Amino acid sequence: MARNQIMVVEDEIIVAEHIRRSLQNMGYSVTSVASSGAEAIKDVEDNNPDMVLMDIVLDGEMDGIETAKLIRSRFNIPVVFLTAFSDDKILERAKITEPFGYIIKPFNDTDLRINIEIALYKHKMERELKDSEQWLTATLKCLGEAVITTDTKGKIKTINPFAEVLTGWKREKALGKPLATVFNVISEGTDKHVKDPVKKAIQEGSFYGLADRTFLIAKEGAKMPVDIIGSAIKDDRDNIIGVALIFYDIIERNRIYEMRKSC
Repeated sequence: MARNQIMVVEDEIIVAEHIRRSLQNMGYSVTSVASSGAEAIKDVEDNNPDMVLMDIVLDGEMDGIETAKLIRSRFNIPVVFLTAFSDDKILERAKITEPFGYIIKPFNDTDLRINIEIALYKHKMERELKDSEQWLTATLKCLGEAVITTDTKGKIKTINPFAEVLTGWKREKALGKPLATVFNVISEGTDKHVKDPVKKAIQEGSFYGLADRTFLIAKEGAKMPVDIIGSAIKDDRDNIIGVALIFYDIIERNRIYEMRKSC
């Protein structure tokens, strides 16, 4: 099995050498030891480590927090801070960079190993979740049906391209809005709003259709008949965390139906 590669950023030579030896004794591979933010950025570009151990106080124009922010945004590599400082101001600045750990000096090898393993595991899980979300997004884009998902309060979380076309709402404008604002549906004849599909899905688990003849009123006022399928979204503990709605423009289906009736 390949060893995890770790870069050390520490401007005190003796401390840096001690950390390097400790990491090697633990079975990690040390890609490089940098003493400044600028050197750290270059080393990350050259070596692509799995993780960075970052001292907060560094020589040069960039301190460890600024350096970590750049590494996180440009390379998506987890950073664990090493520091002798633990005051609130430093902690607040450090939090902004979303570090994967924070080790207060002096520390022992056990503390170091535990923080490294937790950081590597958290980053792996974060990467897998991101990959999963990207697969989901790609799947929604390719579906031949319109799909909208909401949270339990009815705020829109996702909307795919087909749903954008049918509702007339662009994704960037629709996200976060109440479902009824974007997905404006009425019952033909009464022109009254039908039952809230979010509440219906939560109460029933799933449903097919909201009324006998349901129409969607698009953003610009166009009116079209639709079929709607709703389903509650549950987490691994069976708690409802949202609702998924799939809907279809059935103008053509209705046209064929009316033609057959007249024959």
